[in-house]
Amino acid sequence: MRMKKRDPIDENNRTLSPAEQRRQDRFDAICAALTEKGYRMTELVISIVKANVIVLVSAVPLLIIGGGLFFLVNHPVHLELSVMRPLLFLIIYFLLIPVHELIHGITWAVFSENHWKDIEFGVMWQLLTPYCNCKAPLKKGPYLTGGLMPLLVLGIIPSAIGIAAGSLWLLLMGLLMILSAGGDILICLKLVRYQTDAQETLIYDHPTKGGCVVFER
Repeated sequence: MRMKKRDPIDENNRTLSPAEQRRQDRFDAICAALTEKGYRMTELVISIVKANVIVLVSAVPLLIIGGGLFFLVNHPVHLELSVMRPLLFLIIYFLLIPVHELIHGITWAVFSENHWKDIEFGVMWQLLTPYCNCKAPLKKGPYLTGGLMPLLVLGIIPSAIGIAAGSLWLLLMGLLMILSAGGDILICLKLVRYQTDAQETLIYDHPTKGGCVVFER
């Protein structure tokens, strides 16, 4: 039977890649096993497209706050301008994108049962979104830690150092990496705000969408 062609922008109905289908099949098996043990499932997902829009809207106030703190601490400011600086800045930024996902993986691997064997990397090409996926359910604390670690390591710490050291380029890179962690922030906020009275809770990284799945009993 010929399948109907789907809109690649439709996140809910897009055609899954072979890697995503394998993750979906693995998730279905885990879901069935946990359901038999009495767990109930709740999806906490975000729209990747909407998340990108929120990030763009957040860029202006973030730059204002970061720039304001920088110029407040560092006065007067001496800027070094050259043709190579913006090019080098872009190169470093694109190199930090896989590093962002690597930090997710390293952190989750520490807490995961099979450690590095439970970590998978890839790209959702239809949405131009790189990802790190943990194949095993995690406790809430470890999941949040892994979800927010790139924000801390690549965003908050470099921004703080940039302000303290008077490095505008380091501050801008840190702020850009904070924006790059916008989806992670939204997912973690959604998980933190999710209220449950369950005695046991496991968090599973969603196999094909931005977000996670809560198993509780």
